Amino acid sequence: MLNYLWAGMIVIGILYGAFQGNMADITNAALDSSKEAVTLCITMMGVMSLWVGLMEIATKAGIIQAASKAMAPVIRFFFPNIPKGHRANEYITTNFIANILGLGWAATPAGLQAMEALGELENDRRNGMAPGIVRKKGIASNEMCTFLILNISSLQLIPINIIAYRSQYGSVNPAGIVGAGLIATAISTLVACLFCRIKEKL
Repeated sequence: MLNYLWAGMIVIGILYGAFQGNMADITNAALDSSKEAVTLCITMMGVMSLWVGLMEIATKAGIIQAASKAMAPVIRFFFPNIPKGHRANEYITTNFIANILGLGWAATPAGLQAMEALGELENDRRNGMAPGIVRKKGIASNEMCTFLILNISSLQLIPINIIAYRSQYGSVNPAGIVGAGLIATAISTLVACLFCRIKEKL
C-alpha cells in the first residue's frame, strides 16, 4: 500500500510541475536530493556501525546479559504467559535494550526474531489445545500485540538516529533533542503500558 502511495505522490508532483512549467526545477531537485540521500546514508552508516559495534562489544562483555537479568521482572510483568527460558524472552529483551539506546535499526533483527518466536509459541498453544476449543489462526496473540505496542512506543534515552540527522543537516546542537525525546518517549511508553494492561484484563 505504501508503495502505491509514494508512487502516486511522485507521479502527481511530476505532472503538477510539468503543467506549471517547472520541469527544470524538478530535475535539479531530483539530482540534488539524490546526492543528499547518498551523503545521509554514509553518515548514518558510520553512526550505526559505531553503535552496533558497541552493542556487539557489550554482548561479548556480558553487559547485555546482565541487563537482560535486570529486565527479567519487567519482561515477566508484561509477558506472563511466555515460559521461562523461552528464546522469545531473550529477543524481546535485546530489542528493548537497543530501542532504549536509540538503536532502532539494530533493534529490528531482534524484533523480527521475537515475533517469529512468539508466533511459534502461539502455534504450539494452538496445537496443544483440547478438542472443541477453537483458536483462530492468523490472529496475533496477546504477547505479539503487547510486544508491538511497547516496541513502537519505546522509551529512548539517547535518540541516536535523530541526533545523526540533526548533525547531518547542520544543527548547532544536535544532542539538544535528548531532553524532549526522553519526555515524549517516557509518556508514550507509560500510555502504552497502561493500554496493554487494560486490554490484557479485558
